[in-house]
Amino acid sequence: MSVLETSSSWRTTSLWRSEPHGLCYIETAELDGETNMKVRQAIPVTAELGDTSKLARFDGEVICEPPNNKLDKFGGTLYWKENKYPLSNQNMLLRGCVLRNTEWCFGLVIFAGPDTKLMQNSGRTKFKRTSIDRLMNTLVLWIFGFLVCMGVILAIGNAIWEHEVGICFQIYLPWDEGVHSAFFSGFLSFWSYIIILNTVVPISLYVSVEVIRLGHSYFINWDKKMYCAKRQTPAEARTTTLNEELGQVEYIFSDKTGTLTQNIMVFSKCSVNGHSYGDVQDMLGHKAELGERPEPVNFSFNPLADPRFQFWDPSLLEAVKLGDLHVHEFFRLLSLCHTVMSEEKSEGELLYKAQSPDEGALVTAARNFGFVFRSRTPKTITVHELGQAITYQLLAILDFNNIRKRMSVIVRSPEGKIRLYCKGADTILLERLHPVNQDLTSITTDHLNEYAGEGLRTLVLAYKDLEESYYKDWSERLHRAGSAPEAREDHLARLYDEVEHDMMLLGATAIEDKLQQGVPETIAILTLANIKIWVLTGDKQETAVNIGYSCKMLTDDMTEVFVVTGHTVLEVREELRKAREKMMDASRSVCNGFSYQEKLSTKLTSVLEAIAGEYALVINGHSLAHALEADMEVEFLETACACKAVICCRVTPLQKAQVVELVKKYKKAVTLAIGDGANDVSMIKTAHIGVGISGQEGIQAVLASDYSFSQFKFLQRLLLVHGRWSYLRMCKFLCYFFYKNFAFTMVHFWFGFFCGFSAQTVYDQYFITLYNIVYTSLPVLAMGVFDQDVPEQRSMEYPKLYEPGQLNLLFNKREFFICIAQGIYTSVLMFFIPYGVFADATRDDGAQLADYQSFAVTVATSLVIVVSVQIGLDTGFWTAINHFFIWGSLAAYFAILFTMHSDGLFRVFPNQFRFVGNAQNTLAQPTVWLTIALTTVVCIMPVVAFRFLKLDLKPELSDTVRYTQLVRKKQKTQHRCMRRAGHVGSRRSGYAFSHQEGFGELIMSGKNMRLSSLALSSFAPRPSTSWIETLRKKKGCEGSSAGSPSGAASKTLKV
Repeated sequence: MSVLETSSSWRTTSLWRSEPHGLCYIETAELDGETNMKVRQAIPVTAELGDTSKLARFDGEVICEPPNNKLDKFGGTLYWKENKYPLSNQNMLLRGCVLRNTEWCFGLVIFAGPDTKLMQNSGRTKFKRTSIDRLMNTLVLWIFGFLVCMGVILAIGNAIWEHEVGICFQIYLPWDEGVHSAFFSGFLSFWSYIIILNTVVPISLYVSVEVIRLGHSYFINWDKKMYCAKRQTPAEARTTTLNEELGQVEYIFSDKTGTLTQNIMVFSKCSVNGHSYGDVQDMLGHKAELGERPEPVNFSFNPLADPRFQFWDPSLLEAVKLGDLHVHEFFRLLSLCHTVMSEEKSEGELLYKAQSPDEGALVTAARNFGFVFRSRTPKTITVHELGQAITYQLLAILDFNNIRKRMSVIVRSPEGKIRLYCKGADTILLERLHPVNQDLTSITTDHLNEYAGEGLRTLVLAYKDLEESYYKDWSERLHRAGSAPEAREDHLARLYDEVEHDMMLLGATAIEDKLQQGVPETIAILTLANIKIWVLTGDKQETAVNIGYSCKMLTDDMTEVFVVTGHTVLEVREELRKAREKMMDASRSVCNGFSYQEKLSTKLTSVLEAIAGEYALVINGHSLAHALEADMEVEFLETACACKAVICCRVTPLQKAQVVELVKKYKKAVTLAIGDGANDVSMIKTAHIGVGISGQEGIQAVLASDYSFSQFKFLQRLLLVHGRWSYLRMCKFLCYFFYKNFAFTMVHFWFGFFCGFSAQTVYDQYFITLYNIVYTSLPVLAMGVFDQDVPEQRSMEYPKLYEPGQLNLLFNKREFFICIAQGIYTSVLMFFIPYGVFADATRDDGAQLADYQSFAVTVATSLVIVVSVQIGLDTGFWTAINHFFIWGSLAAYFAILFTMHSDGLFRVFPNQFRFVGNAQNTLAQPTVWLTIALTTVVCIMPVVAFRFLKLDLKPELSDTVRYTQLVRKKQKTQHRCMRRAGHVGSRRSGYAFSHQEGFGELIMSGKNMRLSSLALSSFAPRPSTSWIETLRKKKGCEGSSAGSPSGAASKTLKV
């Protein structure tokens, strides 16, 4: 019988199955991300229930552990017919598993609904909003408060004016009906001004923001460089609300299997009896250089060989054919010591289903070299050894776990010989060998170090012959331990440990785990962008660490890699404490006598400010469970954030989400989670941004994600290009939007002091209606959709350009107040310059120029021109659409203005358009155009002057990149001219000076003393380029963001 959680709402124990021996094949991709089939088996006593009538009479009782989220453990006991039978995870079918190659299965429900392990590991679905969304909501509330304040000021002014001045004009300016006091007039004036000044509240802002986000999403969907031709899968933005937050990511949490790797393992090298095989050799027997690889080994002698398998060293096959006993035993071990399932679709066509790709690669290698695993039952394993079918009796499987780090099988050969075969981690197996293996161990260790240096995943193989009498005694004790009601696992572990001693060394294997294309480069680039990458995987520690080295997260140059494997709270706390102490000691040695405690503050980022050197942290799932407890989570996070790389192994889906939530809680940083399996769904939902990889493990992660694509390397482009551009565009859009609204609305406020606070508007009603809809809507949308500071190639080349988004430099409360101040400044000039000019100005015919309509036309025209010039200055990347919208909006303004003051419209709507010819007459006066020009210059020149000074004295990184690009273009033009000129003349003149033209001018201008060269050899470093690092350090001290330490006062841009 076995226990299972079915894909409905239950967790059941399997009683009876369609397959022989009570076997059941399942796929657990929705739980742990692994697509390989696993085997579960019914308890023998219930597997004998041959029909439904017997099953109906089953009346057993199960007593088991309470509901929990541990996917790999289950403990319980079945009481039936006055006997008790132990239940383990091997008898369990969890909810989320998929039955494979099994027609039916009867089971007993153990847990249902929210008690199932899948639901225990699931996280809540949260509505995701960006930090800019939250800031916008706050700013809108502030603006509304500002609107109320302006209304109160003007209402008070109206009450005072009516009481002091307006009372004198009651004869011909009487109060409206129902108004009997100055106070009530002021009260009505308050609501009138709330209506007039409401345009300061950006009601249309949210609509415009969504339009821009939609455009950014389409750019992601249409990006051909994020399209995978192999799988015909484009990138997809599954939400439109998070685009700009892609430009602010500080932490990436990544799954390993299928996300960083292709989940493809290749048998690459091996060591057998002290001889290393697998090096590619040339015709002379020497090691071939890269690119000189000969033809692969020919396995045509073996009709059962896998045609996809390739090996490049023919000497190993020759050793098999020559009958080398050690080589034969080596491959015999690989064909027997595993849990792989074999499926033979047709004669000779074998399909292996392995729990891990490692096992599949090893069994496939044995298959091709003549030791073919054909089939298995619960008690036998059939292998074809060099064409001869041999069936071994399977006596016991000592399964792998994270503590043992090894797996063994005990088999009886047809000759009756009992032998234990074992494979496992070198750190575990080498200390369990018989002393007679000392010389062979030394040679094999050298081979292992060589393989590990190449980033290969290694295993050590060993065997041991067992006496019949010893095995019988050991087997009886094993059975008693398996039936123990308490401490069952401890009893089994001691028996396993007893038999796995004094083994004989056979050799070692080296497997290449295929990374996805571009993973190391992507991780390196993202690290330079100051993005921290944590790997959260359900895989075992050795696998995760090897992948860490393969993708360059872990390097040999690191100061130390801390491994936390404690099983109790005290052990984990002690290991974390020792790790911090080592980092603190290293910091003290570089602090010139200042103790770490002097630098340490109560802020969580204090460790980051003081740590010197590069460290990595590797922590197991059982240790992580203790580290995530409330009294230790801060210690764990502080230690992890001080490390350059963090790898969490054997973690459950819930633990992945808890790690992400921990960083969100304390670091206040934007997090991104990326994965490809159903076990990553909780993590994806918890992070600010979830990315799904459409890979080999279904589309569960994709369906739960915000963005999806098919390869990890596309994450670099998603963040550094689309994310950075989206953040830049959104920030520039918001700054300009607030500026233009305040410049437009505040003119009414100043006019109130000159119209008796009567709530009279400066502009006519149609201009007020069309200002945000026609005159200024399209240009700002074009900028928000298409603008860019540097081309996409430069965004990828210079990852430091990404840091302003992490520091939230481009739009924050400070930038908001600057935009508001500029808008208010513009409104002051927009009103008072025409007001001052019109006070004494006359027309060409000597008549007084000042009248309400002429003043309104002048101010409105000045406003449209000023905001159009301003958006032209703000636009960094001009397209035909930008030109069309900006100049088209100006043209539309004048066309509508002249139309509304035309004779034809007056004849059609005489009551609506009464000021015939006003615009034509006003704009025909040179004084008016001079006033407009003066207003435009005075409004724009301070902005231009400030930006030129900032560009010259303190340029941003993007300014430096653009400047370098211009210099490059200039040099290319000069080189082309020089080459054309160089075809004529004497060849005797060999000018041997390596400098290039143009550098004398550059040095004399002094620009190379201010602009960073971006690590280009053409320019000198700029001491002031570390301003972002300084700001990051300052921000880190405030606890608002995690920043990388920078002790240098001068730093060039990293590429």
